[in-house]
Amino acid sequence: MINIGDVLLLEPSHSEKVEKYKCKIVEKSESKIYIDYPINMDTNKTVFLMDGTQLKGTFVSEDGSVYLFETEVLRRVKQKIPMIVLSYPGEEQLVRIQRRQFVRVETAVDVAMHPIHMEFSPMISITEDISAGGAAIICQNSSVIKPNMMIHNLFVLPMQNGEIHYLKLKSKIVRVLEKKDSKPVASVQFVDTSPSDRQMLLRFCFDRQLAYKKKGLE
Repeated sequence: MINIGDVLLLEPSHSEKVEKYKCKIVEKSESKIYIDYPINMDTNKTVFLMDGTQLKGTFVSEDGSVYLFETEVLRRVKQKIPMIVLSYPGEEQLVRIQRRQFVRVETAVDVAMHPIHMEFSPMISITEDISAGGAAIICQNSSVIKPNMMIHNLFVLPMQNGEIHYLKLKSKIVRVLEKKDSKPVASVQFVDTSPSDRQMLLRFCFDRQLAYKKKGLE
């Protein structure tokens, strides 16, 4: 699946800054991959990664599929060239991602909806799914929610490692879907999302995909 010579993109797992590092896989074993020293794609400078640094890696397989995985810096070694040793979870823990810009993940997280122009009273609900570009929110009272309304959503995003992140995002209601056997669902599109907030949403979706993978639900 992952081969020597493949280009690997790395991002810090626990950083508010949006950073991407590019490197190449030099060697590999069943549980480890060896990379050359990564380059920051914005500054074009070599990145120093301390032992224990947690990262997420992305690579493209031979058939063009994109895969994600969690990894950690184990140590540095010097053979013919200086290399960094990363943990590798194995093919069974890889998460295949779609080529769309934002992948929706079906998950229920708490969310508060506050209308910017006071068209309705603030309400608390849960999501049906979420992505870095929008969400589907179960409506407690759909009669007051209309397309094109501008709202603020406060999302509570619990991570596998115990961290809880709170994101306040400006959103536009795209549509309200009425359902026969369940409550209506409002589809919202995030507006003017900052790079750090988008990075957090991507990180949460990736984290939730990994959790489903480990439980055999994906």
